[in-house]
Amino acid sequence: MDNKLDLIHIYNKLLNHYGELNWWPADTPYEVMVGAILTQNTAWSNVEKAIANFSGRLSPELIETLPIPELQEIIRPSGFYKQKALYLKNFTEWYRQYGYSVESVCQKPLSQLRKELLDIRGVGFETADSILLYAFSYPTFVVDAYTKRLLERLQIDVKLNYTPIKDYFESEVQGDARLYNNYHSLIVINAKKHCNKKPICDGCPLEFDCKFRLSG
Repeated sequence: MDNKLDLIHIYNKLLNHYGELNWWPADTPYEVMVGAILTQNTAWSNVEKAIANFSGRLSPELIETLPIPELQEIIRPSGFYKQKALYLKNFTEWYRQYGYSVESVCQKPLSQLRKELLDIRGVGFETADSILLYAFSYPTFVVDAYTKRLLERLQIDVKLNYTPIKDYFESEVQGDARLYNNYHSLIVINAKKHCNKKPICDGCPLEFDCKFRLSG
């Protein structure tokens, strides 16, 4: 089985087990963007607490006008709140160039937007791709620690750095935003349920494909 079939095989196994997930959990595209920044170096449960602190008022206009100390207090549960408050301000200033309009952003090519996002202080590869995929529905694959762990345990031969993994997925599994959305979310849910740092292999949909399991 070649590497291309490996990735399709993995996707189908995960999909058959978990179904379509339609992830990211948010009420608006801007909430996705904020969540992508707040989730850096913290658990998603902490992001949910920070989002809840906005009491339904979360909007780019609010973030733009809130004094820094007040914004810091709201997002405190997400950790690194002083840095993240500045990151949210920086990002929202970029978004203002597009009139806070998803439609206006989506008029631009993916390569240009990705470069613009990566030029914003506080936005790295994973954050940029999460925003592009989940908020703007661009076909760009998101790589995180779970993705790296999966490839390592399946012993798929690819350099375990962000760009090589992203290029690998996008070249071997050529799909649209919906497919990339679902693939990444399937990797995440499987990592949380089975492929932990200390894996729970019994019942994992990849149990009989995993080199880590079979060599154990």
